[in-house]
Amino acid sequence: MNNSIIEIRNLHKVYDGKGIPVYAVNGITLSFEKGEFACIVGPSGSGKTTFLNLIGGLDKPTEGDIIIEGTNIIHLGSRALTDFRLNNIGFVFQSFNLLPVLTAHENIEFIMHLQKRKKSERHQRTNELLDSVGLNDKKDCRPNKLSGGQQQRVAVARALASKPKFILADEPTANLDSKSTENLLDIMERLNHEEGMTFIFSTHDARVVSKAHRIITIEDGKVISDVKVEPHSK
Repeated sequence: MNNSIIEIRNLHKVYDGKGIPVYAVNGITLSFEKGEFACIVGPSGSGKTTFLNLIGGLDKPTEGDIIIEGTNIIHLGSRALTDFRLNNIGFVFQSFNLLPVLTAHENIEFIMHLQKRKKSERHQRTNELLDSVGLNDKKDCRPNKLSGGQQQRVAVARALASKPKFILADEPTANLDSKSTENLLDIMERLNHEEGMTFIFSTHDARVVSKAHRIITIEDGKVISDVKVEPHSK
């Protein structure tokens, strides 16, 4: 039985580098199952971020298929793809990407407002998420009043707010100190373990890699290794 929630087939992304084709992603075929805690690793320029952007529908492939629970997202029009992302994919970026004029509570709630959920449901889920990331006491603070670690925890809560199928995290610890990184990873690991939330990271951070149950190494746009690691074996 196929338990994959994401299937990637022969994926390519080619850019025009002044008349010379640049293969950012070069023929990747992979699948991910529900509940994975996977890391995409590789040197700078290897194609990690491009690969995540393709999975998330933030960029269009030159060739190949990206099938998320039966929907091939490369065939979706712009509006349909936006709606699909909204309802199926959570994003956590290294730059946090919080809306500066909104409080922590409002940043988390905003995506549910876009989904047209009832106000009572939005408030309840936002409060639950603030509690899960330990920020109930900061709910009325705007991003400029939060530390980097606190902003990234709000970003994780926001990513979870839409009840996505999976979360893509692009270098989520890049701008965090050691303590903030440890706190953030503990939260994401707990969400993965307790709620079965699927996380796919791109990272250079050995602390993130040490938590992974699967490590996929990319170089020059190609997968050169794909290793599953027993949880808590390290």
